[in-house]
Amino acid sequence: MSRPAILVARYVLPELLERLSQHFEVESNQADQPLPQPELIDRLQGKRGVFVTASERIDAGLLDACPDLRAVCTMAVGYNNIDVAACTARGILVSNTPDVLTESTADFGFALMLAAARRITESERFLREGRWTHCTYTLMNGVDVYGRTLGIFGMGRIGQAIARRGALGFGMKVIYHNRNRLSPDIEATLGARWVDKDTLLREADHLLLVVPYSPTVHHAIGAGEFARMKPTATLTNIARGGVVDDAALVGALRAGRIAAAALDVYEGEPKLNPGLLEVPNVVLTPHIASATAATRKAMADLAAENLIAALTGGTPPTPVPSS
Repeated sequence: MSRPAILVARYVLPELLERLSQHFEVESNQADQPLPQPELIDRLQGKRGVFVTASERIDAGLLDACPDLRAVCTMAVGYNNIDVAACTARGILVSNTPDVLTESTADFGFALMLAAARRITESERFLREGRWTHCTYTLMNGVDVYGRTLGIFGMGRIGQAIARRGALGFGMKVIYHNRNRLSPDIEATLGARWVDKDTLLREADHLLLVVPYSPTVHHAIGAGEFARMKPTATLTNIARGGVVDDAALVGALRAGRIAAAALDVYEGEPKLNPGLLEVPNVVLTPHIASATAATRKAMADLAAENLIAALTGGTPPTPVPSS
């Protein structure tokens, strides 16, 4: 009996390909160049499963053109690039990789927040450009983090991990806004208080975004929101591009409506608003919040476990709820 054919749409470690090859006929894109949609569709002909990242778009048009597909397994937590409803309607399983990247991503989000607050990348550029000739009382003065108010928009696993770091490590007052309020026990453990969105914006000294992307949160942080924030506040986005109106953010940074920002995600990435490259008070990283060797391996392993289970009669560990 022939084995199912699958496509691995981006580079993975050779040992993972070997593992998948024990169960499937594997075609892989080890060159790691993102596949244009027509080429992705072409490569998926006759494939029962696909191993994707956040960069592949799995929509109804692709699914109609690839009728053999039965499993879409992403090596990411977010899956806004996958039309889950269209997959469900066609009997296609979708899975993601929660939990395994929580702590690494929380570390990175906190690091970005600190970098923005203390002007770390801005001061490094200043030094590298040879502009540091003497110390002054106001040289690269930033804003404090310890003991300040941490506002978290989105309080899932990563948001809670960030809350722990803020409350326990930095003595921060933690407030959050989430569609669903946490249980009183979890709030007490985290030292976190639910507030409405307006209060979150007004009270946060450091606002950190970890809300999953959906059309309902598109541009949830825009010009109106920046106008309600403290002029000394920072914004950090490790959620998804589109949660922040990047053009409005550029305007807010230029006008001093907020002190600084840090971004790991962007609208239309890998392209980004050119204005972000022109303002000094923003930290920019290329969507690497989960990028440690151990975490990326754990993500890939879990995606592979999901794919193997989905196509060999097992139970995938982390399926996305049907839509």
